[in-house]
Amino acid sequence: MKNGSMKNGSMTDARLLEITDLSIGFRSREGLAPAVRGVSLHVEKGETVALVGESGSGKSVTALSVLQLLADSAEASGSIVYEGRELLGANAKTMRKVRGDEISMIFQEPMTALNPLHTIERQISESLALHRGIKGAAARGRVLELMHKVGIRDPETRLGAYPHQLSGGQRQRVMIAMALANSPDLLIADEPTTALDVTVQAQILALLDALKADFGMGMLFITHDLGIVRKFADRTYVMQGGEIVESGETEALFANPQHPYTIRLLNAEPTGTPDPIPQPDADPVVTGENVRVWFPIKKGLLRKTVGHVKAVDDISLAIRPGETVGVVGESGSGKTTLGLALLRLIRSEGRIVFMGQDIQGLNQRRLRPFRRDMQVVFQDPYGSLSPRMSIAQIIDEGLRVHNIGDRNGDRRAVIAAALEEVGLEGGMMDRYPHEFSGGQRQRISIARAMALKPDLVVLDEPTSALDMSVQVQIVDLLRDLQKRYNLAYMFISHDLKVVRAMAHRVIVMRQGVVVEQGEGDAVFDNPQTDYARALMSAAFRIEAKATDAVSA
Repeated sequence: MKNGSMKNGSMTDARLLEITDLSIGFRSREGLAPAVRGVSLHVEKGETVALVGESGSGKSVTALSVLQLLADSAEASGSIVYEGRELLGANAKTMRKVRGDEISMIFQEPMTALNPLHTIERQISESLALHRGIKGAAARGRVLELMHKVGIRDPETRLGAYPHQLSGGQRQRVMIAMALANSPDLLIADEPTTALDVTVQAQILALLDALKADFGMGMLFITHDLGIVRKFADRTYVMQGGEIVESGETEALFANPQHPYTIRLLNAEPTGTPDPIPQPDADPVVTGENVRVWFPIKKGLLRKTVGHVKAVDDISLAIRPGETVGVVGESGSGKTTLGLALLRLIRSEGRIVFMGQDIQGLNQRRLRPFRRDMQVVFQDPYGSLSPRMSIAQIIDEGLRVHNIGDRNGDRRAVIAAALEEVGLEGGMMDRYPHEFSGGQRQRISIARAMALKPDLVVLDEPTSALDMSVQVQIVDLLRDLQKRYNLAYMFISHDLKVVRAMAHRVIVMRQGVVVEQGEGDAVFDNPQTDYARALMSAAFRIEAKATDAVSA
């Protein structure tokens, strides 16, 4: 997939973006907190440049500075030159012309980047009208074309949908469609495939590569997935603590890394298998029998029901103490809906038994005592953490509801312990969500759930926002917590490597039904269905080209 022309020096005079000695700090009561220190990098036409590093290393801040999207508290120095124009300190008129037209950006968290009050069609077509004057039927045709290209099924039925009606992966694909609407010269992609399952991830990478070739588009690709970097990027910059610690052509850097941090990143990957279930014959923590979640399709003036979207269709499962059941499948296959149904967070049909009690018919008042013992870690940590509350207030909310800790000081001790248990400092509890990186916010979400010491935790993509080295830490942490407290996990993910390291049993879902299930090793090593084989092929053939994964 990589563009070999970048490696022969023939396009050194075709430099799209050049960042020189960029430093960025954020003002606070304590003074100026540095986030980026003396960063220099460049992107040429037709080239893909990867920017990798751990959460909080400064990758996204560097990218946001190109489009002048930093917070008002930011102070930046250095130079950002795009096609001969200095963007650092450029006026609003210049930036309006550049943003979304010449330079587009795919943001890391689509739920917060998309407007919840506007339909998908309106949001994708907005930049077409603004920069190209394309409206009406022509705009709708272009929107449908883009939705087809990024792999959204039945796009005609999604035009009038709102962001909350789409799955995480579908929202990410809408973001990609928006960014590509005007065929930009430079695309900044901040974790563009984070929420996508492996088969669609391969399709999106192939699409981006094809567009890059067609339009001579340059790409700054920010990711924590080094497997993608290796087969997708021409050159790579490695960031640590706000600085570039190593850079070079991707193949050479992967073959012979020089900096200890780069070596550690390349060696970081979730491995191993879960510990045996302590009591395999124990009564299940939760059982679902013939669970169904059907959403009505209503049309016409009287909004008559003309059909149903069968998000979850007649699924049965059980999870025992100390057991992890992994649920995998494409985005929109019903994985998250199944988890929410088991927690009684959405309406469903069928029987749901939790700790020996049938909870399907319980009203909210009678269900409340069970809430402490069933927790969820959501896919989008920024969307699930209130921006108006400190971390202490967010975690304290659950402690108060369930009467954990008699005094404020007692609860603060519980909060500090919960944060430290997930690798954060207890002293961070008085900060707000926006002051943390995406990976740190995910750890806060895990701490909020674990503070209540539940029996069942539904983990919805808990590592999707984390870089590889932190993924290893979180997998080890979840294993340790499970062993310590005999927790039952429902582990929903598109990252099959993480699922393999965590899950005792695996359920493969597609379009609301289970297409295959069994012991983890059996499903991963010897899948029985074509769909499961395609998933495994796309996930584990790291050296294969993305186009091969698509054909699989």
